[in-house]
Amino acid sequence: QVVLVESGGSLVQAGGSLRLSCAASGRTFRYIMGWFRQAPGMERKFVAAIPWSGSTYYADSAKGRFTISRDNAKNTVYLQMNSLKPEDTAVYYCAINTKIGGTPSDVNLYDYWGQGTQVTVSS
Repeated sequence: QVVLVESGGSLVQAGGSLRLSCAASGRTFRYIMGWFRQAPGMERKFVAAIPWSGSTYYADSAKGRFTISRDNAKNTVYLQMNSLKPEDTAVYYCAINTKIGGTPSDVNLYDYWGQGTQVTVSS
């Protein structure tokens, strides 16, 4: 069993920055960690992912503005978000994919999810 707890969501003005954190507890942390987001009335969408190796994957909307990283010693994954835009407003979810293979951006591959943290970007 894996438990994920996100933090760091807040209200910020456009152009500002936020850093989200996701602390994992439970089973070994050697899995792909991902961030997804869901705006009201929309489907949950991929933002970024990082395997145990440290390689990174980003949605086009996140490239150049967001940075995903992980601290394996602390079982924590981070999402640094810069140059935030109103369209970044959403609930951000952390997730773990315990399966081998698959596309890191595929929401259906992820087994465990956090409760979400709200990010609101005002114009």
